[in-house]
Amino acid sequence: MELKIRKYSWQLAPSAIREIRQTVFIDEQGVPAELEWDDTDEISDHYIGVLPDNTPVAVARLVPSVTDLGRIGRMAILKEHRGQGFGEQMLRHVMQEASGQFDQLHLSAQEYAVPFYEKLGFHVCSTPYDDAGIPHLDMRCLATPQILADDSAPVFPTLLGKDDTTWHFNSEQDHLNLMDTVAGQASHRIWLYDRLLDHEIYDRERLRDIFSEMARRHRICEIRLLVHDDKPLVQRRHQLIQLMKRLPSKIELRLVNPDYPSEEQAFLIADREGIAYRHRFDSLEGWARFADPGRVKLQAEAFQRMWETARPSLELRELPL
Repeated sequence: MELKIRKYSWQLAPSAIREIRQTVFIDEQGVPAELEWDDTDEISDHYIGVLPDNTPVAVARLVPSVTDLGRIGRMAILKEHRGQGFGEQMLRHVMQEASGQFDQLHLSAQEYAVPFYEKLGFHVCSTPYDDAGIPHLDMRCLATPQILADDSAPVFPTLLGKDDTTWHFNSEQDHLNLMDTVAGQASHRIWLYDRLLDHEIYDRERLRDIFSEMARRHRICEIRLLVHDDKPLVQRRHQLIQLMKRLPSKIELRLVNPDYPSEEQAFLIADREGIAYRHRFDSLEGWARFADPGRVKLQAEAFQRMWETARPSLELRELPL
């Protein structure tokens, strides 16, 4: 059964939105009223899903941001209407509306609901924490437009270790979204190889934050950056280099030795499962896979061969923070 989904501001929202949240969060789950109702409601878009006979059954809200980040929250389905796919309809609708406004979506998921959100392209990006007495985890989705446009998306799209689909890209935005989604799920290893750390591809706040979060969240992890040319890094401040200098025990950069064979394709590998691969240094065409341990093993071996003969950048050592 298809829901009709309508959007409102808080000032014009029908009483059913408040009533459903009261029923599900406060009455059913025991969330204190003072935590459920907050100032965020005033600035959010509110969605309500109704049956063909106009019976309200589901709600959600989308919180805007001054950055390119949108936050989905307060999603609830009345108990008697669960198990009919209404939650997926609501989430897909909100994601579709948000895809034109934000380049990433975040949400706070109750622990039991994590698999539901994973089926629509979200992945966990925090350790568990308590919110109103209920275990939660933060989740994010960085590749929203492509996932929503692909009707053949797997059950767990872009989930590291589970999605063995090949996701092709031929534009800068799709490339960045998929590469960041691969990197954003790594727990112990990110190895990045390219001719240079091009500013448009790598000198970005979102990628810097992904690297920083991994380095700070996991005690044993390594981020290796392997490039042919460090001149652009010396000539202009680069966010990854600034981060490397702050976290030297976690992030290291080396220069390829020109006297030894090297790869002609750029790639990023995450742990032992995920890879984002460009066919040529000067091309934005390539693919990403999230569960391909065989290909990751081959690229890791190639990376390691180049890394062992590479040298540190003496110029970068002299750069101030």
